[in-house]
Amino acid sequence: ALESLPLLLYILIAKSVILCLAFAGGKMWQRKRLEAQRKQKLETMQKKTIEKKDE
Repeated sequence: ALESLPLLLYILIAKSVILCLAFAGGKMWQRKRLEAQRKQKLETMQKKTIEKKDE
C-alpha cells in the first residue's frame, strides 16, 4: 500500500489543480459576462439621454 501512496498523492494534487483552474476559468467567464451586461446597460442609458436631448 505504501508504494502506491505517491501515485495517490499525484492524483489528488492533479485533481486539486484541475478544480482550481476550472473555478478560476468560471470566475473569469462570469466577470466577462457581467462586464458585457454593464457595458450594454451603459450604452442604452447613453442612448436614452441622447434621445432626451434631441427632443
